[in-house]
Amino acid sequence: MVGLVGSLLLIAVATAVIWVGSQHFERAAGRLSKHYGLPIAVHGAVVVAVGSSFPEISSIVISTVVHGEFALGVGAIVGSAIFNILVIPALSAFASEKLGSTRNLVHRDTQFYVISVLITFIVFALGATYIPGGTNTAAILTPALMVLPLGTYLTYLFLHQQDATDYVGEEFTIDPRKAVLRLTIALLVIAVGVEGLVRGALSLGDLFGTPSFLWGLTVIAAATSLPDAFVSITAAQDDDSITSLTNVLGSNIFNLLVAIPVGVLLAGSATINFLAAVPTMGFLGLATLVFLVFARTDLELTDPEAVGFLALYLLFVVWITLESLGVIETVRGI
Repeated sequence: MVGLVGSLLLIAVATAVIWVGSQHFERAAGRLSKHYGLPIAVHGAVVVAVGSSFPEISSIVISTVVHGEFALGVGAIVGSAIFNILVIPALSAFASEKLGSTRNLVHRDTQFYVISVLITFIVFALGATYIPGGTNTAAILTPALMVLPLGTYLTYLFLHQQDATDYVGEEFTIDPRKAVLRLTIALLVIAVGVEGLVRGALSLGDLFGTPSFLWGLTVIAAATSLPDAFVSITAAQDDDSITSLTNVLGSNIFNLLVAIPVGVLLAGSATINFLAAVPTMGFLGLATLVFLVFARTDLELTDPEAVGFLALYLLFVVWITLESLGVIETVRGI
């Protein structure tokens, strides 16, 4: 009981630390974007998305380098992507009078996100079938394979750079050095929180005899998504639907195409359970398609649709928990 209480307390404190750091980061990032005259879409999809993804990239770096648990980090990335695409838009819809999308958001950011999911799955499949040592149960991820997702992310940045070329923003002058310092301190605070979160999740895994992949998919994924949730909900309350949604999409794109490759590059090579990764990536693909359809329908996410998003996420958590506990066996390898 002491171990359980201690683990839960550590996770709660770590989550609070991440929350505080994310608030300071969002303010600093917003001021820098205005200072350099970046378009709203670029601010949401690149600047805020990359920064608010720092907990996720920290989780995979800390899990891999400090604890030797690459699977935990990958679970956090995939689980965070599912949380981001279902829970955060739903909460943002509840927080705003109208959470609208645009054709540009649907046809560029959302469809590029679909591509990022496919690229990630292809990389996993290549690691299982074409890399020596890979099997239908284990995928070996090597630095050479990471060229594909990283190159895809550079393409995404190029598309946004082209859109920002002719944009002229309102004049907003600040001391960028102070903003950068504040942003850096915020990122360090978030990293400390993530370390506590990883330790707490590993402790829960030991206590319950469950795989670390489960805690990455659920506890770490939800907690590290707090910065994304804070940014998107705040933007929705300010009637800035574009930043609210592009932050979610840009963050997921960054997590899949950059965070996972960074973990592999730091580890030299990494092995994931291919049998467990395939169905969870499949659910991520399903969630992405649901988001795409609802975001395009009338270019608005309504409250009833938001309830459906939350119900789908709850179904995912119940499913993956029952799988990990051995109650059901529809997925091999967990």
